[in-house]
Amino acid sequence: MTRHLIVITDQTRAKAVRWASGVSIGTRIEFKAPKRTLPQNSKFWAMLTDVATQLKWHGVKLSPDDWKLIFLDSLKREVRAAPNIDGTGFVNLGRSSSDLSVEEMRDLIELIHCFGANHGVVFQDTETKYNDCN
Repeated sequence: MTRHLIVITDQTRAKAVRWASGVSIGTRIEFKAPKRTLPQNSKFWAMLTDVATQLKWHGVKLSPDDWKLIFLDSLKREVRAAPNIDGTGFVNLGRSSSDLSVEEMRDLIELIHCFGANHGVVFQDTETKYNDCN
């Protein structure tokens, strides 16, 4: 067995047990919380777009992708950079937001909302109720 991924459901739980009982000693098994949902992802990108279209950051207009990296860093996710091959800039080495769990994405959306509220951003999604941003 090289690499396999199985999402635990009522139907796959027994298969996961069979796989685990049949692997060699030293095999690594990793458990992760469920990944972010599609509605969370949609809300996330809508909020990033709202921030990007309404704010300049230190006088610079940033893209939604740029804001994503700023907010991921604020979530305490490691965002690293290294010089690019020709020495004219840097390459982002940070993790992708696509691997965030449901809980991490919830926290990230809350962080974006609070940042936006503190900077006068009007979000398109006005139905969602958020915690206090103080």
